[in-house]
Amino acid sequence: MAVPLAFFGLFFAYPVAAIVGRGLKTDEGWQFGRFAEVLGRPDIADVLWFTTWQAFASTLLTLLIALPAAYVFARFEFPGKQLLRAVVTVPFVLPTVVVGTAFLALLGRGGLLDDLVGVRLDTTVWAILLAHVFFNYAVVVRTVGGLWTQLDPRQEEAARVLGAGRFTAWRRVTLPALAPAVAAASLMVFLFTFSSFGVVLILGGPAYSTLEVEVYRQTAQLLDLPTAAVLTMVQFAAIGAILAVHAWTVRKRETALSLVDPGRTTHRPRGWAQRTLLGGVLLTVALLIAAPLGVLVERSFDTPGGYGLGYYRALQDAGAGGGTFLVAPLEAIWNSLQYALAATAIALVIGGLAAAALTRREGRFVRGFDALLMLPLGVSAVTVGFGFLITLDEPPLDLRTSWILVPLAQALVGVPFVVRTMLPVLRAVDGRLREAAAVLGASPLRAWREVDLPLVRRALLIAAGFAFAVSLGEFGATVFIARADRPTLPVAVARLLGRAGELNYGQAMALSTILMLVCAVSLLLLERLRPDKTSGEF
Repeated sequence: MAVPLAFFGLFFAYPVAAIVGRGLKTDEGWQFGRFAEVLGRPDIADVLWFTTWQAFASTLLTLLIALPAAYVFARFEFPGKQLLRAVVTVPFVLPTVVVGTAFLALLGRGGLLDDLVGVRLDTTVWAILLAHVFFNYAVVVRTVGGLWTQLDPRQEEAARVLGAGRFTAWRRVTLPALAPAVAAASLMVFLFTFSSFGVVLILGGPAYSTLEVEVYRQTAQLLDLPTAAVLTMVQFAAIGAILAVHAWTVRKRETALSLVDPGRTTHRPRGWAQRTLLGGVLLTVALLIAAPLGVLVERSFDTPGGYGLGYYRALQDAGAGGGTFLVAPLEAIWNSLQYALAATAIALVIGGLAAAALTRREGRFVRGFDALLMLPLGVSAVTVGFGFLITLDEPPLDLRTSWILVPLAQALVGVPFVVRTMLPVLRAVDGRLREAAAVLGASPLRAWREVDLPLVRRALLIAAGFAFAVSLGEFGATVFIARADRPTLPVAVARLLGRAGELNYGQAMALSTILMLVCAVSLLLLERLRPDKTSGEF
């Protein structure tokens, strides 16, 4: 545990604590009265209220739309199922900046909906809610569907034989068994939407702001560190409570059910009702998932002179963005790949050590350590990025001008995915195999290399793929620490969207399309690596 604890202490706890200290501590001591002062402001109360109710609304809407798809993937076999599973998961690994850009192309000024019926939904709450459903659809499908496919259908059939109707049997037998998975999925969706940044920043306009967006405005635009510190602590407390409940639901799901081989639970759709359900899910995927991505690609080719590669060619010119960049925007692709590879290597080392430690120990301290590893998913990445600037600026850790600063911030987000992917597989390794290797003279390192590594190699590759994808799209912290001459793809997209002009908008669409394709290719490779039985929580 020592290495992961040192990493999180230095690059997560220290920057966050420094921001809070700068905002709440003066020469006269700690100013805790600022909590009441900040939280009593009407504008901050509006932010807190919007952050909370939109997270609840987004979670409920995602469940209503995604649960039928979870059932379809769990119980039906149909042509193209694996490809469709990959398609619905693409939004989850997309950067939130790209998600916002895709819905801007669909619902914004000059978007598809504006062209067809003259209606714009950008800067409305509906655009934000739909984008959140788009982003979190796969969380419900994979978390709930992964458990649903392993539930023994004979239990529900037995209830039907005893006289229960179809709905009663589902409500009394299947739903209680699914409840822990539904709760875990709901909490993850609530976590991601409660801390939403890129989507609200692009689609919300000045009218809507979540806690994360408000922290960004208070630090980057208003330089009001006391307000940012209070909001960071409020978000930290909320996320901590969410993660504690999530850990409880995960433990309950792992221990309460007897599961069967997924191959025994699926079948071809039978009858008009099941075929209609399958058709409805396919239509939903087409409208909710494929349409925004398709419009994003279409807009990247739609130049003033007709369809062509004009916006893509402009990415090679540093002056095409009207002074937005010191280098050609196309260089952001190479920068992002370099950063993401370095972040993936760091995340694998830190996450692998953490997962191995969690399999060797039990107890309250270990559960707390597990929760600590998940905190970067919900705590303000904006705070972490700004904290990097004010803490890692003196020897022996003067990293503000070093390229490694960006991968370190990205690795913080990648580590939880590595841990959650590898942990179930490591726990499934029979400890007697390691003991047998030790009896035969193997050192602990050789036993791990000869016993554990071959068994977890596939999970390790999946973890690397997820860490690479999420590192590639990290935006909240990177927007502060990426140098002007080495922007990442998400930062480049946000800068282009922040400037007026058709060329800037077209280049943002082109860069978003490139980033989407890189993430999609990574995901398709993950699907080929994933075994038949679900490994990990993602």
